[in-house]
Amino acid sequence: MDKFDYAAPADLFPARSKVGHRPVGYRRFETAAKAIRYAMEEMPADFLGGTVMESESQRFDGVGIRRLYASDQYPLARKQS
Repeated sequence: MDKFDYAAPADLFPARSKVGHRPVGYRRFETAAKAIRYAMEEMPADFLGGTVMESESQRFDGVGIRRLYASDQYPLARKQS
């Protein structure tokens, strides 16, 4: 993966539920790192698959968000299970 700027602002577009509603709506984050943390640690896990994050003209689906979170370059402490 190319170098990613975790400090850049990011937009998070959560997926809709199977019944069509969206309990978690669009959010703008000060940093991509915070958007990734929200998607991985706070958002219902069922929604990650259809969620999209945009940062600096790059789009990441749920798999991409998960990879950014798992990266050694991810700057925030991860939630302990």
